[in-house]
Amino acid sequence: MANEKRKNLTPVQQEYHQFEQDRETKRPVLKNCVRAFFVGGLICAIGQAISYFYMYFFDFTEKTVGNPTVATMVFIAMLLTGFGVYDRLAQFAGAGSAVPVTGFGNAVISAAIEHRTEGFVLGVGGNMFKLAGSVILFGTFSAFVVALIKTIAVKWGGLG
Repeated sequence: MANEKRKNLTPVQQEYHQFEQDRETKRPVLKNCVRAFFVGGLICAIGQAISYFYMYFFDFTEKTVGNPTVATMVFIAMLLTGFGVYDRLAQFAGAGSAVPVTGFGNAVISAAIEHRTEGFVLGVGGNMFKLAGSVILFGTFSAFVVALIKTIAVKWGGLG
């Protein structure tokens, strides 16, 4: 199909297209994937270590350790973003730093830092939840739908 589109181009457009392809930066896709894999895995391993820390020292169970672990990981990501470390990590790792929950913390605090010159209420407070608001809304709505489906299945489907 790409060849069909290219046939419809004028000779000048075809020449420009070739010119553009010759000068396009070749991206090291495999290298980027490997970096993302290992950095994302390292972030998850740190999260697992924090979970074990909470279970060992604070008597959390496997079921209850998730909330403090996530809160700690988001806090660490926000702290590292504030010091400019997480942005350098994100440039190196790409999606490997954006996919875990730490990417969410980075996105929230980045919006707050970006708008801090507008003041604490309208700048930081108003812009911090631009991304977080939609994520929280989607998470809440999804939880409601799943709970509704489970309730219907248990109450009326006899799956209890």
